[in-house]
Amino acid sequence: MKLAETVTFGGSGLDRAGECRKEPGRLLDLWAGGRVLLMWRGRPLVQGEGLAFLDSGHDLAGQVATALFLGRDEGVGVFAQDISAWVPHDPTAQQAGFFDTSVQRHPDLPDDMMFHELRAVMAELSPRDAELAATARALLEWHRTHGFCAACGARSDIVHGGWQRTCPACTAQHFPRTDPVAIMLITHGNSVLLGRGPTWPEGMYSLLAGFIEPGETIEAAVRREVYEESGVRVGEVGYLASQPWPFPASLMIGCRGTALTTDITLDPEELADARWVTREEMVSAYAGTHPLIKPSRKGAIARFLIEHWLADRLD
Repeated sequence: MKLAETVTFGGSGLDRAGECRKEPGRLLDLWAGGRVLLMWRGRPLVQGEGLAFLDSGHDLAGQVATALFLGRDEGVGVFAQDISAWVPHDPTAQQAGFFDTSVQRHPDLPDDMMFHELRAVMAELSPRDAELAATARALLEWHRTHGFCAACGARSDIVHGGWQRTCPACTAQHFPRTDPVAIMLITHGNSVLLGRGPTWPEGMYSLLAGFIEPGETIEAAVRREVYEESGVRVGEVGYLASQPWPFPASLMIGCRGTALTTDITLDPEELADARWVTREEMVSAYAGTHPLIKPSRKGAIARFLIEHWLADRLD
């Protein structure tokens, strides 16, 4: 797919500078003239329509020893610093729910700098800002949930700019994980197969998706997941595009598949509904005039693939 990397969180050409991660001296030099993205409970600091960066000398920037090295942007080191220990004055500021538009303001920062839920702003960020925010969020979540050695249970240490944890007790090394997920544009003639999760907002539909299992190819995962969730048999499968999805740490592998059958038998634990939707109906849904269907979230690969299917740009 020629436009594959224009998906949100797609490749922006960030220099990840992996050769600098193992050299404390080089990281310190990059930190000295670098920029720091503050993250609060998985939320990036935003100013206007872009990320807000602090100079590494700012009081809130912390120290290089606790920062995550994201890479070089036009030769300048970019780091992320987690300040999740900070408690806002308004403890109810962070909303629960599928769409969280709440913001948090830190008293030591300008009023126009705010922490946003990444899903709420991801479609407005530049490709570079989106890649930086996604990398920071995924890495921080991995560190939050993998603080202990999986081999012996001892607390592990963060090393190499945040790209590795090492166990001081048994010397085991642990690396950030990414979980592969197949997401499928399944078509039959003029229609596409859509589903709605049991906990989703009423009317919101998206493409079917599921984790790829050990020992399984992407193609096999597409066929298995579609059949398990909807009872639809799939024949030919092809790759379209991928999207890093840092909620918490998935790689969405977008595929297209041709349905061999059309009868739907739901797995109620996975889907509240599934249906075949024509192109004309999808156009109506995107225009906001369909009586039942609302489109998937802006910035999600599901919406990206559907829009390109509608425009006949899946080549």
